[in-house]
Amino acid sequence: MAGIGQSKDILGTNNTEQRQKIVELLTRAYWMEIETVMNYIQASVNLDGIRAEEVAESLRGDIQEELAHAQRFAQRIKDLYGVVPGSADFSPEQRFLQPPDKSTDVAHVIKGVMEAEKGALDHYNRLIEACDGVDWVTQDMVVAILEEEQNHYRSFESFLKEYEN
Repeated sequence: MAGIGQSKDILGTNNTEQRQKIVELLTRAYWMEIETVMNYIQASVNLDGIRAEEVAESLRGDIQEELAHAQRFAQRIKDLYGVVPGSADFSPEQRFLQPPDKSTDVAHVIKGVMEAEKGALDHYNRLIEACDGVDWVTQDMVVAILEEEQNHYRSFESFLKEYEN
């Protein structure tokens, strides 16, 4: 007996096209998290000023969580018979999270973080929809990650309120 659905592989041979789409979406999610880690590192180090310390500290904490997300996405890509890409396939997209002209421009960093998180929220919702009825395991994983990203967004939304007052 081959298991659930009489298939020899995850999601079954009748879902090959959908599995490939999910792997593509997971790969984009993986790259989004890797790029976010790079940008959170630079922002947490480059920011200056007393008011910046709380934001930098929050970013330092988020780095480990974002890296864990990337690792989870990578493992799921592998589980679905995909190949986790190497750095030669990386194309940066987060222009909004580049270092500000002034290292004390905390609002620039906060807004950049919020834009990155919003992009992740939108993409993860698309990934959840693509998994619906096809890949419950990936869907559950992404739902859990989505909750963490919503928490990140909310935290930085609070920071922005403080900096805009």
